[in-house]
Amino acid sequence: MEASLNVLGEELQLCSEEPKTGFFRDGCCNTDERDRGLHTVCVILTDDFLGFSKARGNDLSTPRPEYNFPGLKAGDQWCLCATRWKEAFDHQVAPRVVLQSTHVRTLDVVSIDELKAYAIDIN
Repeated sequence: MEASLNVLGEELQLCSEEPKTGFFRDGCCNTDERDRGLHTVCVILTDDFLGFSKARGNDLSTPRPEYNFPGLKAGDQWCLCATRWKEAFDHQVAPRVVLQSTHVRTLDVVSIDELKAYAIDIN
């Protein structure tokens, strides 16, 4: 299998092992045609974003043991759906982004300039 690329055109880096993230729960924001949500943006979660997402019907903070989901908190890194990140960006509550761990497919939804404005890993 060919290595996935990030939005910088380099090899995709790990997003988070704890909690284990990614559509495939491999710690990376990998994707394929089964990932209808495009879980490709590696973010550092904030309370503001978690509240925003919950209000939009996607409660990421409540544990769901039946799905082996621990619930998330501010400071956790997570592979977020590209459309949710864009929606949060448009409402000024987008979480910070780790570009090296954000899959290139994100650029189908979000511009590189929007991502760079929230990036933690560029100067």
